[in-house]
Amino acid sequence: MYLIAEIGQAHEGSLGIAHSYIDALAQTGVDAIKFQTHIAEAESSSFEPFRVKFSYEDATRYDYWKRMEFTEEQWLGLKKHCDEVGLEFVSSPFSNAAVDLLERIGVKRYKIGSGEVNNFLMLERIAQTAKPIMLSSGMSSFQELDVTIDFLRSRKAEVQVLQCTTSYPTSPENWGLNVIEELKSRYGLTVGFSDHSGDIYACLFAAAKGAEILEFHAVFHKEMFGPDAKASLTIEQIKQLAKGIDQFKTATANRIDKNNNSQFTELKSIFEKSLSVNRELASGHILSISDLEAKKPKGKGIDARKFESVVGKKLNKNLDKWSFLNEEDLQ
Repeated sequence: MYLIAEIGQAHEGSLGIAHSYIDALAQTGVDAIKFQTHIAEAESSSFEPFRVKFSYEDATRYDYWKRMEFTEEQWLGLKKHCDEVGLEFVSSPFSNAAVDLLERIGVKRYKIGSGEVNNFLMLERIAQTAKPIMLSSGMSSFQELDVTIDFLRSRKAEVQVLQCTTSYPTSPENWGLNVIEELKSRYGLTVGFSDHSGDIYACLFAAAKGAEILEFHAVFHKEMFGPDAKASLTIEQIKQLAKGIDQFKTATANRIDKNNNSQFTELKSIFEKSLSVNRELASGHILSISDLEAKKPKGKGIDARKFESVVGKKLNKNLDKWSFLNEEDLQ
């Protein structure tokens, strides 16, 4: 299981905050930190609309992307920081210029956002790097994914595909957990889950459905400024998710053999029960089910599971109330 915490734009264009996220996420148990590499003049224009009108300081979407930019030297510093704390630096490019920048700072793989699945110009550039590609399927039909995956396969690209629903935050009825199995069956690829639910449950259930990569947005607080905050996980939630995934991996790696219960021999002797009589009975009494009770421990009388074998049998001795019933008590 590979856990990717996406900072995205949660840094709000602040280099200091970006580095603070790296330090915080290094304590959570994730494997990688993902950024988004935006170069406004290469990817956007003055005509691009806001997905959600959230910004009090950006007149246009282009201005927002401009504010999210870091210099190449700053990106190198972020990459180095990730290396130092033992986390893989991953970033989603949104232009060929961004791919070129990421190549210069030395990324190991690329994550393709849902809106770039049909950007074959950029996909061609990424395929030329011969590095693994994680493809988010959020806004794509199977027909579109077929074309994109065929395109990448024709370039000999190593592709992984992530089920994703482009909705912020994503409600349970839109998680699309069924698609995880459908993607595996359709493409025979490693399949993951890119989450925007704002809670840990979707990723846990996705893991149970067979997702091998989990991606989720990270935020210090859900009331922070930005378009993704409410659809993100807090640092504490990410710690909880990572702990849950560790336990899930341990559980799935250790199979229980229900044909062998020898480890419970001692406990069975304590918790299982023996037959007894629930009232004083005289010798010669013919036992009925209403005369019987089952009492701990096992082994003091006839096993409770054998009650049918004593019904209709005659006692050969007097029994006190709550006496255990044994074979030698029966004619």
